[in-house]
Amino acid sequence: MDITDRAEIARPGEEIDVNVVQSFLKIHIPDLDNEIQIFQFPSGYSNLTYLIVAGDRQWVLRRPPVGADITSGHDMAREYKVLTSLYRVFPRCPRPLAFTEDTSLIGSPFFIMEKLSGIILRKDLPKGFSYSPDQARRLCENLVDTLVDIHSIDMKAADLDSIGRPQGYVQRQVHGWTERYGRAKTPDAPDFESVMAWLADKMPKDTDTPSMVHNDYKIDNLVLSPDHPEKITGILDWEMATYGDPLMDLGNSLAYWVEKDDPQDMQLMRTMPTNMDGALTRKEILERYARKTGRDTDQFDFYYCFGLFRLAVIAQQIYNRYYRGITKNKRFAMLIFGVTALEKAAKNLMESSRL
Repeated sequence: MDITDRAEIARPGEEIDVNVVQSFLKIHIPDLDNEIQIFQFPSGYSNLTYLIVAGDRQWVLRRPPVGADITSGHDMAREYKVLTSLYRVFPRCPRPLAFTEDTSLIGSPFFIMEKLSGIILRKDLPKGFSYSPDQARRLCENLVDTLVDIHSIDMKAADLDSIGRPQGYVQRQVHGWTERYGRAKTPDAPDFESVMAWLADKMPKDTDTPSMVHNDYKIDNLVLSPDHPEKITGILDWEMATYGDPLMDLGNSLAYWVEKDDPQDMQLMRTMPTNMDGALTRKEILERYARKTGRDTDQFDFYYCFGLFRLAVIAQQIYNRYYRGITKNKRFAMLIFGVTALEKAAKNLMESSRL
């Protein structure tokens, strides 16, 4: 049974010239003797990820999505720089190999990195593969503990303290994502006005213990051991990593966490098997994180609400490209329903919050 992530033929409009990539690789990997093949990983809504195969050797190519104009979220040079510094102190990230900003090659900047092999979980578990409740619980505990490890990285020692500005971080995030929603909003999208006003009013002060923020930390960005599928061997997608408030990272992560008892409209938003028997709840994840780090989580309603809003903006940005006809990927058409469900979840949280 093959339960590792599979790459497929590239989607129409997202193909890459094999000869161009072959020539680029020969410069950076001089002992490359085999002709390469290029396949595309089908999942994900952000940067495009391709598998390069040459005999028994494999690499991964990352490039921005076709038609994207979200500069900060698709900066290949920045992601390559982050991985280069991070790999020295946190080798569970992919090792970067080569980068180019020459858009004449494939139409955008791109970089090549090593392929981390293992299990990557998507919406539902692969056929014939399952977790016992105990395994599911250990996976969730490892997910929390690995995030604690990421938040414990010495940013200055790793030469990563220049990738973000902790002072004013929360304020910039709220204002920035509010502006992004305004730019991405389509006539059929909810207005989010009350949510944006609540976030602006409830912003906590700057943390005095900033950390590395992965900014997209979730189950489908984990590489798991095929022999021990509850063990995390790698972390992917560092494109939005920065230096800021770690509780923003946790809030963003839990926005994706759909429990089996959540309302039906949120069940439709589920993209990972967070509903497995034995999986930790959002409350249990927060409690374990607080216990491991000693951080004050009394204002976590703000961070979780922000995570829901940010996820809605990301979905709306992608839906906007579909709405305008920039991409034809029919998966994107359904995202507008997710945006609406996320506004409802954020409003429900605001009503029940004691902040």
